[in-house]
Formats: sequence, structure tokens, C-alpha cells
Amino acid sequence: MGKGDISVNFVTMWAVLLILFVTIEIATPTSLISIWFALGAVGALISASIAPELIWLQVTLFLLTSGITLCFTRPLVKKHLMVSETATNANRVLEMIGVVREDICNLNGTGTVYVGGKLWTARSEKSTPITTDTQVDILRIEGVKLIVRPHEACT
Repeated sequence: MGKGDISVNFVTMWAVLLILFVTIEIATPTSLISIWFALGAVGALISASIAPELIWLQVTLFLLTSGITLCFTRPLVKKHLMVSETATNANRVLEMIGVVREDICNLNGTGTVYVGGKLWTARSEKSTPITTDTQVDILRIEGVKLIVRPHEACT
């Protein structure tokens, strides 16, 4: 194998890796998985074209370019691409304040809370009864029941 064969092989290898990383990025447009490695492959491809015999330089440029762009741009890109998650359905009521509409008594299995525009079956967190019209904090959902505790207003 001659010297020209090595340069073509590494130029081809870096070009294939570049295409692979770009393809992965296009296939996952909201994730930003491989763009940094594509940039590293560009650096290595340029190095392979100029100095094909310096394989260590190609690998070093690939790693440095990928690492530097990853470290410095990912936090910025992640911040701008961050989509706020909106709680859907039942999870919307978590950490809200509701109002007891029917006395909550875990022993009798009774109690309802009005929260988020809906009436929910509710149980007390510590099995202590909670009377009608008491404001309650929604702690969690177990099955189809809210687990609540009396709301402590800040004074």
C-alpha cells in the first residue's frame, strides 16, 4: 500500500463519519446528539487532506474540536431548545391548592376536593379528618384519589 492509499482511506473515513454524524443529527432534530462530533470530523477531514500521514493529529483534532464545541455550546443550545413541559391531565393538580367539598375521613372512605376545575376523591395524608371548606395542598395522586393535607398559609 502506497502513501496515497493511506490518505484516501483516512479522508474517506472522516468524510463517512461526517456524513453519519450529520445524518444522525437530521434524524433527531430536537435532540442535538451528534452535531459536535460532525464538527470534529470536519477538523479531522481537513487535517487528513493536508497531512494524511499524521493520524495522531487527525484523531487529536477530532477529539479536541468535538470536546471544545460540546463543552462550550451545549449549555447555550440546550437553554434555547429547552421546551417547557406542561403537565397534562391529572398531573396538573399536583402542588395546587384545593378546597374540600365533602369532609375527608380516611376511616370512612369519604372526601372530595375541588381543584383545577374538577371534583376529585381525596384522602388525608396522615389519616386525620379534614372538614368541608378547608384549603388543602395536593401532594400526590394514588390511583384516582388525591392525597392532601391542610394548607398552611404564610403569615
